[in-house]
Amino acid sequence: MHTNAITKKRRSSLFAIRGEISRKSYMSGILLVIVLFIILWSVLSYGELVNRTFLPAPGQVIKQFFIQVQTAVFWHHVGISMYRVGMGFLLACMLGIPLGILAGTFRFAESLIVPAAEFIRYMPATAFIPLIMVWAGIGEGAKILVIFIGCFFQLLLMVADNTRAVSNDLLQTSYTLGAGRWQAIEKVLIPALLPDLMNTMRLIIGWAWTYLVVAELVAASSGLGFSIMKAQRFLNTDIIFVGIIAIGILGLLTDRTFAYCHRRFFPWLEGGR
Repeated sequence: MHTNAITKKRRSSLFAIRGEISRKSYMSGILLVIVLFIILWSVLSYGELVNRTFLPAPGQVIKQFFIQVQTAVFWHHVGISMYRVGMGFLLACMLGIPLGILAGTFRFAESLIVPAAEFIRYMPATAFIPLIMVWAGIGEGAKILVIFIGCFFQLLLMVADNTRAVSNDLLQTSYTLGAGRWQAIEKVLIPALLPDLMNTMRLIIGWAWTYLVVAELVAASSGLGFSIMKAQRFLNTDIIFVGIIAIGILGLLTDRTFAYCHRRFFPWLEGGR
């Protein structure tokens, strides 16, 4: 009876709203999705339900991946893509975070910054490519600028929301203790928003990777996006898959890095783990 009760409790926790599950169950879910995806892919490709020209087999993609990682050209593409994403993201952070904090702190600054950012953020970054080529040419600056535009306005608005989410009681308490306006911002507001700010940056770096292929449409001769577009011209779909997987792996690594830093710097938000 006791064993049955424990089993029922475990089953109910799997479907409870925000219910906790064991790490083993969590990892099993991840593994299940991956296995199902590979099975579906294998059935479609090995079963020739889809032409191999358009959907290469998993084994073919894995073989091509290991071929590519042994070449210097592949790592050159990886390096230049990481540089473009990093610089575009860094530039967006350098400008977007201070402006976001400003807009989230002062209503007057919000009236100047937020409406314009709200309007521009709905414009696709690809629409700016002709202008970017006129303004910045076709060099590295143009590619970085595409990623910057794709990230900056979203980051600014999200940081403003993070800033506004800081409890006003914290600021009032600091005033009661004798803090001035800038002391309250420096000692209370900014430290209080840092955990949410890091989560926001984690989301934005993901968007930066999604804009990579768009950025490398601007007269690129290197980069993972360029290698994907080049392979598309010759219907080398296995190389296309390799490029997509490489971008996914790099994006996942940056995401996990931010997740690790969040646990490391703000352990009290992770239950002390």
